[in-house]
Amino acid sequence: MIKGVIRKRLNKYNDERGWLSEVWREDELTGYKPVMAYISETKPGVARGPHEHEKQSDCFVFVGPGNFELHLWDKKGAHEILSVGQDNPTLIIVPPGVVHAYKCVSDVAGWVINLPDNLYAGEGKKDDVDEIRWEDNPESPYHII
Repeated sequence: MIKGVIRKRLNKYNDERGWLSEVWREDELTGYKPVMAYISETKPGVARGPHEHEKQSDCFVFVGPGNFELHLWDKKGAHEILSVGQDNPTLIIVPPGVVHAYKCVSDVAGWVINLPDNLYAGEGKKDDVDEIRWEDNPESPYHII
């Protein structure tokens, strides 16, 4: 496991109405303080990343719909691939400096929730975005297929 990455299996509680999953509890993940939340949809076969942050941690929630292949790299050359999403509901906190990417590997579009600990582009969206976009660098050492 890559140093600093926190992984938590999420439970889905099913009944006749559907399902419910607790995705965030301050008493279970002490010390991490999200400051915003967003949800994204990724189409089948499409990847987001790889990229990294210098200061920000991302707290990704993969509960479905859809399944993903999540890639994590550290600066020492370690590379992890995790299967997450509808079939394996998971919360992952990715700390600064860990390169990350995910690809939707299901036949349906997948949803991802992120609860980062820094505001995108800072207060009032007036700052530079804390993102090193390896996917835009043709000489990137980080690739997903």
